[in-house]
Amino acid sequence: MSFTIEERGNPNTQSYRVFFKNAEGKYVSPFHDIPMYADETQHIFHMVVEVPRWTNAKMEIATKDPLNPLKQDIKKGNLRYVANVFPHKGYIWNYGAIPQTWEDPGHKDSDTGCCGDNDPIDVCDIGSKVCSRGEVIKVKVLGVLAMIDEGETDWKVIAINLEDPEAKEFKNIDDVKRLKPGYLEATVDWFRRYKIPDGKPENQFAFNGEFKDKDFAINTIKVTHGFWKALISQQTNAGGLNCKNTCISGEDSSFCCSSDEAKTVVEATCPCGNEDSIPLTVDKWFYYANN
Repeated sequence: MSFTIEERGNPNTQSYRVFFKNAEGKYVSPFHDIPMYADETQHIFHMVVEVPRWTNAKMEIATKDPLNPLKQDIKKGNLRYVANVFPHKGYIWNYGAIPQTWEDPGHKDSDTGCCGDNDPIDVCDIGSKVCSRGEVIKVKVLGVLAMIDEGETDWKVIAINLEDPEAKEFKNIDDVKRLKPGYLEATVDWFRRYKIPDGKPENQFAFNGEFKDKDFAINTIKVTHGFWKALISQQTNAGGLNCKNTCISGEDSSFCCSSDEAKTVVEATCPCGNEDSIPLTVDKWFYYANN
């Protein structure tokens, strides 16, 4: 199963969108139409790459837009770029989401004591390859970090690209500690402090910031898949989320989106044009003492 992207609008502007197509060239939603599993028997998952490693643009699946393309988050009317908190530069992994998952804001997690953040579950790919924006890769799950972001549960799955040359050597979270020393500590540090330049406090973590293992992570993903199933079957109120899809819902469902309707959605956006420059301030480094 393969997927391609179609860029629309001008990169580095608010018009920019990344739409997804399946192998037949039909538009699909990366939130709903891309299967969660790449290989269920081996617990291999699909990951939609939103932000390639070393970049700063806060791209994300637009859960409230038709077809849920990737677009850059907006903060106070401007495109959002994640700040560099020394010694980190941009995202330190390929960052993205597992499709067909949803952290239900109406469900209080028994471990974290907080409700979900209303998004697909996040993934950090620790492989050596720098992926492309919109790339759909297959990942092996290794563990998970339970971040509490402004009072919401925001799971961070740790995984490795199945195509990574070293993927076979990684079977659980302890292998990351052994083979990539310092990476997990840097991950906690990154998530703890990345919002400080925006004037926000440090993020907190459940389990004292300790990573849970592969089995815990896979179970957490399955739980969020269950929440998504309830969402897409209209057992849960979608709120402001756009659940239109081209592959999952039957023709009698209000969530069903025909190929013609999907094409109309894409054609309503601007064709891909020249990119704007990225503000020089994005390269600024911020320094804070570790507490």
